[in-house]
Amino acid sequence: MPQTLTKAVIPAAGLGTRFLPATKAIPKEMLPVVDRPAIQYVVEEAVSAGLGDVLMITGRNKAPLENHFDRVAELEAALFERGAVGNLERVRASTELADVHYVRQGDPLGLGHAVLRAKMHVGDEPFAVLLGDDIINDGGALLRRMIEVHHETKASVIALMEVEESQVSSYGVVAHEPGADDDLVRVTRLVEKPTPAEAPSRLAIIGRYLLRPEVFEVLERTQPGRGGEIQLTDALQALAGAPDAGGVIGVVHRGSRYDTGNKLEYLKAVVELACRHDEVGPELRDWLIGFVANGGPDASASPAEPVAVGAGPGGDRGYSDRTG
Repeated sequence: MPQTLTKAVIPAAGLGTRFLPATKAIPKEMLPVVDRPAIQYVVEEAVSAGLGDVLMITGRNKAPLENHFDRVAELEAALFERGAVGNLERVRASTELADVHYVRQGDPLGLGHAVLRAKMHVGDEPFAVLLGDDIINDGGALLRRMIEVHHETKASVIALMEVEESQVSSYGVVAHEPGADDDLVRVTRLVEKPTPAEAPSRLAIIGRYLLRPEVFEVLERTQPGRGGEIQLTDALQALAGAPDAGGVIGVVHRGSRYDTGNKLEYLKAVVELACRHDEVGPELRDWLIGFVANGGPDASASPAEPVAVGAGPGGDRGYSDRTG
């Protein structure tokens, strides 16, 4: 009988600097998408695929994540006394959603290092990794397909999506051979954030992985790579060339996916999921149709200018965001 997968690991230690100042006091994973924080969609996806044991890899200032999935007795009591049954059910739903655990990453040494921090919790079992930035609102269908492929092949499985040539430098990209089904490829090589000229294909790794426990041993001996970080892509490259570890299979995802660590993609996620929402969806769709038909925002209105921070005689004191 195939081993049942029950554990999901969600790396959520990034600083969220692309959303400052909104993320100055709250984690980026807690930014709302309609009426839920982004991270709740990711946990719901894991649970929909049968992964009810969730480990979050966090860092400093991530206490709101733990608070969100914990009981708030005072709030529940107040809602009960007011007869606010709907709100009470929604509050309790996040608490009862999954068995959620937490461990801190400590040093910000990359995604591979974050996954390695899950070793003691996961043990000698295959497990899923879901990046906390990515919303794939498909009711767990992609993850269930990845689990099915793992059971059939015993391989590690990664989710792939075709991207524009101009976008390949933002992803890990794979070289591949045809797989057993139309949505499958066998991965032969992985390249982290290549230039368009270096990219072996346009199939990019998105934030869903199903890994055999051998990945921990590989990560322990993986040296820091691009950006001085321990890259999960480098460990996957080692697994792809190790037949005794099952190799690596890619499942090509052709549905929607939103990177909520990116401002534009975050806004797209809010709009799409709001349009599907039972309460606000119908009115929002009608408003959007009229808004677009009328040419969008008033071109004569001057947009608010952002306040320049750190500019002056010393020049621009901005910095590169590698921690997202």
